Amino acid sequence: MHGEPALPADFTAFPYVNARAPRGGRLVEGQLGTFDSLNPLIVHGLTVQSIRGYVIESLMTRGYDEPFTLYGLIARSVETDRARSFVTFTLDPAAAFSDGRRVTPEDVVFSWQLLRDKGRPNHRTYYSKVAKAERVGADAVRFDLSGSEDRELPLILGLMPVLAKHATDPETFDKTSFTAPLGSGPYVVAAVDPGQSLTLKRNPAYWGNARAVNRGMWNFDEIRIDFYRDANAHFEAFKKGLYDFRSEHDPGRWQTAYDFPAFRDGRVVKEALPNGLPKGMTAYALNTRRPAFSDIRVREALSLLFDFEWINRNLFHGLYRRSASYFADSELAANGKAADTRERALLAPFPDAVRTDIMAGTWSPQVSDGSGRDRDVLRRALVLLEGAGFELHDTVLRERASGRAFAFEILVTTKDQERLALAYSHNLKRAGIAARVRIVDAVQYDRRRLTYDFDVIQNTWDASLSPGNEQAFYWGSAAAAAQGTRNYMGVRSNAVDAMIEAILKARTRADLVAAVHALDRVLLSGFYVVPLFHLPAQWVARWARIGRPARTSLSGYLPEAWWRQPQQP
Repeated sequence: MHGEPALPADFTAFPYVNARAPRGGRLVEGQLGTFDSLNPLIVHGLTVQSIRGYVIESLMTRGYDEPFTLYGLIARSVETDRARSFVTFTLDPAAAFSDGRRVTPEDVVFSWQLLRDKGRPNHRTYYSKVAKAERVGADAVRFDLSGSEDRELPLILGLMPVLAKHATDPETFDKTSFTAPLGSGPYVVAAVDPGQSLTLKRNPAYWGNARAVNRGMWNFDEIRIDFYRDANAHFEAFKKGLYDFRSEHDPGRWQTAYDFPAFRDGRVVKEALPNGLPKGMTAYALNTRRPAFSDIRVREALSLLFDFEWINRNLFHGLYRRSASYFADSELAANGKAADTRERALLAPFPDAVRTDIMAGTWSPQVSDGSGRDRDVLRRALVLLEGAGFELHDTVLRERASGRAFAFEILVTTKDQERLALAYSHNLKRAGIAARVRIVDAVQYDRRRLTYDFDVIQNTWDASLSPGNEQAFYWGSAAAAAQGTRNYMGVRSNAVDAMIEAILKARTRADLVAAVHALDRVLLSGFYVVPLFHLPAQWVARWARIGRPARTSLSGYLPEAWWRQPQQP
């Protein structure tokens, strides 16, 4: 995206893999939830994300040790100009779908058109910026990007999933289906138990086996993904060895629940793995489409009333860190830093978009006394609520004009989310706010989330070291009106839109960092979410029968680079 690739053209393997990893055996993954579709490229349905990458490939693949660099996969070469007004991909003549038919430029153009018209909202947004796509010569596809002013777009197109034109029906593409898509990736779908499990098997004729980007990757002959509806059952299944590894997000469980025989005798390994990515934002999204959250003072008060210090100590053994940025723990985070001249120039057309303390880098989420009954914090929140037209009558907060009690619903889908929401609702009750916690199954939760039919939900917005087009999908004004985006709060801000545009136009790393800082400040100033917390590292537990490379990538651990130990059953 900026600068030069870290690896030379003749590299033999990525530095975060074991190029001599043994091949064979089976990896069993355990996922919490369910699925009703095998198409990860459409809005409808709960899908299995592993289809993307394992079964369906892109023109290029990421180098996970760099902020945003792509290396050739289906495309053996890429050409663009300094202005990035076009990009041409020349296909590897060996690239083939799992049915043996070669990947052609027509497949690439077909994929672009189909995803532009019927894909997920982010794909529609990205690919609609392309003025024209056409085959050039025998093996190449040229995308005309004139007028887009989006320097990330050549890379976004490099990551475009490539579908087989001869095996994809455009008429039914956007409907949920258990029919496996035909891809060119290292695996094919071998078995489907709807809602319960999915089995992928290695394609022995996979065209890309010898490519440097795949060396040390895709080491298992079979991958089975089992789904669990309940978090406790999910964990108990791991203890019994029914699946091979789990990513842990619950500090209480990490601290106390792994003292079982397989861990004590070394058959299960716990690791805190380094991760150079921003920690992103885990938060309660306040749906500003609902009148209750339209006033910024109400939103700020709700943020004040989340007693992180009490919750972290009593529920999470003090192991979480409070999130104070949408790009926490990285150079992209604006908190603790005063805005520099670049940022101030970007924000100058929007003088009211950023609070003074956030511009100065002195703002941080409220720190309570940890008692669960901090009167000073409560007093500050009530002052804000009073300014927004609410008054506390006895133990009930009511709207002054109508007399209606201030109440809303926190929608959750797991027991862990329910426990946290109940603790938060107890904090809110002290201010006279009635927050009902409603737990629903995964299917209903996903439907309501995608259609914004909720008051408050808990969500995590992951972040990379090279933010780009996905920011419009997360926070852009256009995304607020389109179903299926991640703008769950309904953010509509000219300042946000302008900062996203500045991110996409950035020509240097310094320009990018300034634009991201400015975006971070605008989002924080809007109090669209109640910031929660993040872990200091990636917590992973695995059965010792699964091996991994000696080091992790800048982006964290990659199960596709793991293997089964030959001497282990």
